[in-house]
Amino acid sequence: MTGTQTLLTALWVGVALGAPPARAEVAYPPKLPGGKTVVTDTSKAFLKGPASMKGVRVAAAAPTVDLMYYPGQTYKGNPWSNWGDGVAVGEKYYSAIGDHLGPAGNAFVYEYDAADKTLRQLVDLRKVLKLPDGHYTPGKIHSRIDVGSDGWLYYATHRGSTRVTTDAYHYTGDWILRTHPASGTTEVVARGPVGKQCIPCSVLDPKRLIFYGSTQAGDRTDKRHTFFAYDTKAKKLLYRGYGGPGRYMIFAASTGRVYFTPDLAGKLHRYDPAVGGAPVELAAEIGLRAATRETPQGYVYTVSSKGEATICRFNTRTEAVDTLGPAPVGRMTYITTIDADPAGRYLYYVPGAHGGTHQDGAAVVQFDVTTGTKKVIAFLYPFLKERYGYTPIGTFSTAVSAKGDKLYITWHGSLAATWKRRPSWDACALTVVHIPASERKP
Repeated sequence: MTGTQTLLTALWVGVALGAPPARAEVAYPPKLPGGKTVVTDTSKAFLKGPASMKGVRVAAAAPTVDLMYYPGQTYKGNPWSNWGDGVAVGEKYYSAIGDHLGPAGNAFVYEYDAADKTLRQLVDLRKVLKLPDGHYTPGKIHSRIDVGSDGWLYYATHRGSTRVTTDAYHYTGDWILRTHPASGTTEVVARGPVGKQCIPCSVLDPKRLIFYGSTQAGDRTDKRHTFFAYDTKAKKLLYRGYGGPGRYMIFAASTGRVYFTPDLAGKLHRYDPAVGGAPVELAAEIGLRAATRETPQGYVYTVSSKGEATICRFNTRTEAVDTLGPAPVGRMTYITTIDADPAGRYLYYVPGAHGGTHQDGAAVVQFDVTTGTKKVIAFLYPFLKERYGYTPIGTFSTAVSAKGDKLYITWHGSLAATWKRRPSWDACALTVVHIPASERKP
């Protein structure tokens, strides 16, 4: 057995047994070798998964992968993590990370420019909010980041610790914000649009600039989700009511309608801004933990969080739902972000959002909606750990480039060389997976 094989075996055994030695303290900020801000690799190792993945279809051509750490991680988070779904616009990718601290938490928004492979910090929330010491500031952006027709990014904040959104820390509700990438300007759109509520879920109607959200009571005494529609131009609440979505919504760009299921699965509810009033319950049922944007064919694809995680197709014209099949390729089933390519043929996702993705080799999956086949286009673990000391643990944010040739993935991951039982969440990193043309044929 070669030295490399021995290391790989040790890594897989360590994950399975959960008993490596105690880890050394991690240094901040995270650094790549030689002081580089980005590293790029192409390797056949990206096509080799763990033994448990036998029988899984794997791409024939190895991708090129860029890796970089998000700037601003200069101290220990609790943990550093990514919870909000990002968006690709042209050759730019917008994403967010947070320190999960509370009551004095912080979150950040970034722009990645694929042309020069640079990450630029657009937003430091604590600096934007400028609140006095002792006042709550959010440790997470848990909503989607969406781009309006006005060129601004729209998103919302969410708590880090669950015990700090209270009167003791002057909590009056979380924020809807917007950021203009070109100028770097960030503005508060609304604070506490429905009172003392956190905002873990959102989607924007970019044409009408209506911000749709789902909230939870800050003090957690009320477990119900509130659905709301907020006109960002008029600064006016259009609707609010209980029975809102758990973590994600479907937006039909062709009609302006929004769909959701109370909690994470069940009967679809439709809100039509042209009609207003309370959402209408439909007969169709669907699992909805994540959803794509609408494709040119008029479909939105969703993935459930129940059971084996199922991919469904929602027809925005007929409001019918079709089941396409299971999403997992290994042990991991939790998927919180899924994207369709610009042509509407391929879906991309990474199972193991909340941790454990490395147990499946950090598999990046392509799902062909025409044939119903799944294919792993890259196994990023243990390559990234072996070469750079970084273990990708999970993601809540992926996005496909406008040309369909790149997949952006924001990771929460571990910098530790060894673990006690499972990898610690030490730092957020960005990988850009360049998908070979031969693996995305029309």
